[in-house]
Amino acid sequence: MLKKRLLLSLAFAGALLSGGLAKATAIPATPEPGAVRIALEPWLGYGQWAVADKKGFFAKEGLKDVTLVNFNEDKDLNAAMAGGKVDAACVSTNTAMAMVAAGLPVKAVLLMDFSNTADAILAPASITSIEQLKGKQVAYEEGSTSDVLLHYALAQAHMSMADITKVPMPADSAGGAMLAGRVPVAVTYEPYISAALAAGKGYHRLFTAGVDPGLISDVLIVSDNMIKNHPGQVLALLRSWQDALSYYQANTADGRAIIAASVGSDLASLNTAFDGVTYYSVPAARAAFNGNFKTKTFNDVLKAAQQAGIVTGTVTPAQVLDADFLNAVQ
Repeated sequence: MLKKRLLLSLAFAGALLSGGLAKATAIPATPEPGAVRIALEPWLGYGQWAVADKKGFFAKEGLKDVTLVNFNEDKDLNAAMAGGKVDAACVSTNTAMAMVAAGLPVKAVLLMDFSNTADAILAPASITSIEQLKGKQVAYEEGSTSDVLLHYALAQAHMSMADITKVPMPADSAGGAMLAGRVPVAVTYEPYISAALAAGKGYHRLFTAGVDPGLISDVLIVSDNMIKNHPGQVLALLRSWQDALSYYQANTADGRAIIAASVGSDLASLNTAFDGVTYYSVPAARAAFNGNFKTKTFNDVLKAAQQAGIVTGTVTPAQVLDADFLNAVQ
């Protein structure tokens, strides 16, 4: 299973469908007719869409033609969004910020999941604090959520990237480099964390994303065009997510089996990864968009993403987050 959550290239900023954002003052309860295409990548945090598809929750909410469009690389998802070939996309919070900062007409309408222990800095038992990373080699993937996590952890210890020796490499290679003794510390995510810990070489999670719930998180973004012209579809998508999550919570084994199949992995290898991720219900996402995520976590993510060079310039919660649809779900 690959969890591709890298920084989206922003060269296509001007190519996305244009048009001002028209706030839906009265969101229709019945979705507008027409197809809905959701872009996503093989990450279990997006898994409730697979449950909604498999169990017929899209149809239950009046969406008769929903297609989950899978991508393995951000550049391909990028091109699809730029060309108007998809209406919505599942991306990391820092990527949504970067897109808006670059002028793309999109909004985040749902907080889907956050990583608790599924994103971590791994270190040998001899390293017990972030301060001990000073002068040490650290393997991590630049422009990714690992980059955000590392910047955040260093800042909490009043340190910066200048205090470590950077060893950029893909997240799926970072853990292996650590196990091979090429670097002492690695920043990565599931399932690579579980694989590294299972090697039995004494490595542990030195720092995890759960220190600041939502720091490493994923949102559903939709185009401003969809918000303006198909607000009922957006609302129905959120209801479908809630239907799927309710089913998952009541039938976890079946839900996990559906999600595992959707990301191309066997269930046994994902159990630890599932335990490291928290899904947001619609009520929880509503509370977050109107509360702590908006007032605190957003700024934490933005600061770390700016320090990592993922977000250039600045954006505000009002520019990125649209809570209207969450507020409208009954």
